[in-house]
Amino acid sequence: MKYTNRSKAVLLLKDGTIFHGKSIGIAGTTFGEVAFNTGTTGYQEIFTDPSYFGQIMVTTNAHIGNYGVNTNEVESDGVKISGLVCKNFSFNYSRIDAEGSLFDYLQKQNLIVISDVDTRALVSYIRDNGAMNAVICTDGTPIEELKEKLAQVPDMNGLELASKVSTKEPYFFGNENATYKIAALDLGIKTNILRNLANRDCYIKVYPYNASYEDLKSFNPDGYFLSNGPGDPEPLESAQEVARQILNENNPLFGICLGHQVIGLANGIPTYKMFNGHRGINHPVKNLVTGKGEITSQNHGFAIVKEELEKHPDFELTHMHLNDGTVAGMRMKSKNCFSVQYHPEASPGPHDSSYLFDQFIDNIKASKN
Repeated sequence: MKYTNRSKAVLLLKDGTIFHGKSIGIAGTTFGEVAFNTGTTGYQEIFTDPSYFGQIMVTTNAHIGNYGVNTNEVESDGVKISGLVCKNFSFNYSRIDAEGSLFDYLQKQNLIVISDVDTRALVSYIRDNGAMNAVICTDGTPIEELKEKLAQVPDMNGLELASKVSTKEPYFFGNENATYKIAALDLGIKTNILRNLANRDCYIKVYPYNASYEDLKSFNPDGYFLSNGPGDPEPLESAQEVARQILNENNPLFGICLGHQVIGLANGIPTYKMFNGHRGINHPVKNLVTGKGEITSQNHGFAIVKEELEKHPDFELTHMHLNDGTVAGMRMKSKNCFSVQYHPEASPGPHDSSYLFDQFIDNIKASKN
């Protein structure tokens, strides 16, 4: 399959900078915060990760689509990114277990894509100038009109997005006869997180982002989980209250990414929007408890304020990002609670951090004794 007569397309950043490219054949315009991911594989998992909702994804890997798609590699019920920017888009694919082309997959979901962009120059620009809103246009809309529409797009800072991706009704995952029961608050949960818990003899009930503690407690769970998700954690007051009530009863609690930030806020530790977030599958983290390093999969644009965490008498910094020294993990000294700022389910990514699920189960076992 080859598309030789592809139309011109543009990526317009909020500061007026324009990058030129070509449409892959899906016409339209789309808005979001432009962000880049450094992963060399796993594009389908990235595109379906709810944590990316509201973002235009720039892939730094030169080839996207070359190995097609497979239903086993989706992390939610569909594509969650707002748009895609890439260098080379492969209409043809080669993989023995591929079920179809990425183009057909994206076309069904009407995702706007611009290819043939100088992504090295674009990523360098974002690194220097920070994450910002942008628009992809593949239908010829005049630049001045795009600028007017882009000016109306809300900033990610202060934006609540968990409600856009969370389940509307509770559902179950795993074997109902499993040893452990987990109540999970869905702020944008990935399917592979549920698989990791189910593989550790857990039966999970997943609740909407605005469920109350009483809702979660009614399942009579052995442990509680706060998931990853998109947007600013500060508006999630309901989730913060759930975290406070879980901790008041000293129930086992594990949070990742957005859930990690919610735990911090629930205890008076503030968060901030990063100049550029961490997105990729090769981020180095040091476990300060064991002294070991691990390569991690990360996807976040907000972070815990490290200085405030270190001043809190009941918290301990457990993991640190080695590139910039930001908070990558923490635990409470007097409560059965810990959290990390990355994705231990590693979908996609290395499996260095899968021990965290085992640590959660160990905490649950200890609470029963």
